[in-house]
Amino acid sequence: MTPSFMRARRALVLRTGALLLPLPAALHARPQDPSLAPAECVIPSKAGGGFDLTCALARDALQVVRPTRPPLVQRFMPGGIGAVAFDRMATGRMGGPDLLVAFSSGSLLNIAQGRFGPHPANAVHWLATLGTDYGVVAVHRDSPYKTLQDVMSAIRRDPSGVVFGSGGTVGSQDWVKSALLVRAAGRDPKAMRFVSFEGGGDALAALQGKHVDVFPGDAAEALQAIAGGAAVRIVAVLSATRLGDALQGVPTAREQGVEIVWPTVRGVYISVNVQKEAARQWAAAFQEALASPQYASLRAKHRLYPFSLTGVGMEEFVARQLASYREMAGELGLRRWEK
Repeated sequence: MTPSFMRARRALVLRTGALLLPLPAALHARPQDPSLAPAECVIPSKAGGGFDLTCALARDALQVVRPTRPPLVQRFMPGGIGAVAFDRMATGRMGGPDLLVAFSSGSLLNIAQGRFGPHPANAVHWLATLGTDYGVVAVHRDSPYKTLQDVMSAIRRDPSGVVFGSGGTVGSQDWVKSALLVRAAGRDPKAMRFVSFEGGGDALAALQGKHVDVFPGDAAEALQAIAGGAAVRIVAVLSATRLGDALQGVPTAREQGVEIVWPTVRGVYISVNVQKEAARQWAAAFQEALASPQYASLRAKHRLYPFSLTGVGMEEFVARQLASYREMAGELGLRRWEK
């Protein structure tokens, strides 16, 4: 072999060996930001309800601040209006940094009563609220009930003669809204008739078919149904003051002599077992999205109103709501479920 050939071979060996040297530990340990990676958003009900629009808003908001990330994949997991998804997350049968789950004030109400299983509220990590909806009282477009007072008068005459229909069972937020209406009419909520559905979409379909008389649901899902051609009329919004846009002409319950205000906060949570850094990255992504100039129009597109929280503020809100809901449940005679 010539000297030049030997030198060339030694150089090749040295270069190849360099390629095989272990990478610095920092490169191996660097976690991937989950807010940039493929992920799912679980909709814990059937299509057409508030959880559906929550995941859609989360997807759209993240695309604004993470335009190169794959859009959130939306997965339906109906069961107990969120109970199945919460139980699986709380027990570790489901989770990971690539999985978000939609929740609402109704979820917190059920947790406050122990209806989501024997799990404390901190069995999951409450990530962010994306906005708030408000309760509504809606009827079929051809209903003889033209105003909220028409509904109240019918309840006073015979509380069992007015059939309420919405998502959730006894103790759910839509049941509570119905119970508050019956109580405001001076009648016992135990006497009312309530038909339970697996989400607002099914309940609104039943209202269209005139299988139920009153839908005590939320504004966003009702407006979404109306925009799709549903024969639904909203007779009252359960907000402190009138709402704008499509609901500008709808009076509040307060204006009609019924003192009921019911905000429905919507947001997402993740597994409590997710590494702190991954949870921090998700929170940072949502905080950035909620603060972006485009977010207000996105939120309005999904018919929600301002209410954005992450971090400590989010945790404090959950604690306050749970305490308030436990007190309300006691007033309505709802017993806490224990398992």
